[in-house]
Amino acid sequence: MHVRKLATLAGVAAVLVGACSTTGGGAATTAPSAAAGGGGDCTVGFSWNNYQEERWAKWDEPAVKAAIAAGGGKYISNDAKSSAATQATNVENLISQGAKVLIILAQDDVAIKPSVTKAISEGIPVIAYDRLIEDPGVLYLTFDNVEVGRMQAREIFKAVPKGNYVIIKGNEADNNARFLRGGYEEIIGDAVKKGDIKIVGETYTDSWKPDIAQSHMEGFLTANNNNVQATLSENDGMAGGVIAALDAQGMKIPVSGQDGDQKALNNVALGKQTVSVWKDARELGKAAGEAAIQLCKDKDVKKVANTAPFTTPKNNTVTSQLLKPIPVLKDNLNVVVDAGWITKDALCKGVTAGSVPACK
Repeated sequence: MHVRKLATLAGVAAVLVGACSTTGGGAATTAPSAAAGGGGDCTVGFSWNNYQEERWAKWDEPAVKAAIAAGGGKYISNDAKSSAATQATNVENLISQGAKVLIILAQDDVAIKPSVTKAISEGIPVIAYDRLIEDPGVLYLTFDNVEVGRMQAREIFKAVPKGNYVIIKGNEADNNARFLRGGYEEIIGDAVKKGDIKIVGETYTDSWKPDIAQSHMEGFLTANNNNVQATLSENDGMAGGVIAALDAQGMKIPVSGQDGDQKALNNVALGKQTVSVWKDARELGKAAGEAAIQLCKDKDVKKVANTAPFTTPKNNTVTSQLLKPIPVLKDNLNVVVDAGWITKDALCKGVTAGSVPACK
């Protein structure tokens, strides 16, 4: 059983604004977008929080679409573009288009709750995709994000058991940022208490934006006269911002990330990033699509295969499925190449031949 108890998340209320339907989260259209094939009575609506993230279009959505099409369903979607208010309207839009099941990648788990509660009360099952929504009625599908945090911290702590750390967290309204931070604490907490590690900078990063992370890192470097030995960055995009700030100072220190972004994996091969925790988004997308088809037939989320109870930060119990992440370092980069996640050419761009096992 997967059980995690972390700090309570505060949030803000959303105001409804206009929104539009989109094809694959991208350009606006005036009609629902459907996955190729399928049909029938199972229309699945996906509300993306910000479709501009690299992984959503490249990995998650194609897997979701394929699973829904294979089950005879139809896929429609829209994109909130990082606006909690827009996402609330987008959910209503999906329902008006006939969605029988909703998959929601929440921009703000508190702001979206009224929309989720209303949908469930109307008999429309809701899948909380990748990010927790604090409602006992949802099906929560994600990777084990506390373990992702542990994996990141283990590798950075192994490289730097003593020194000054900076922690670059994700969006404050996203529970994942707190789950990851909880994983960090399990690994480095004792060293911080003993004084072996000093956290000289820690901040949330609005919408997980790399440019904001870069600005934060620049500020922390300036404030500490560049006396920073390691950075725990919660995802790859922000790690890229951190690395840009370090490059500007001629510095190379251990940096963590997650998602297996192409640039991040190349940075791992180049020695600029220590670890990217890979979450094979194709598996998560497939699980969500298959669960949606099942929920069209039976609305009871507890009957979805391979699920278990999960205790949330607000002490709710939700039905969950937590997939297993994989830490990717220089020595095992072949894992992502062999899986077809990245080409060898892209991974090894600029890498000295033979300096990394995957780049021989």
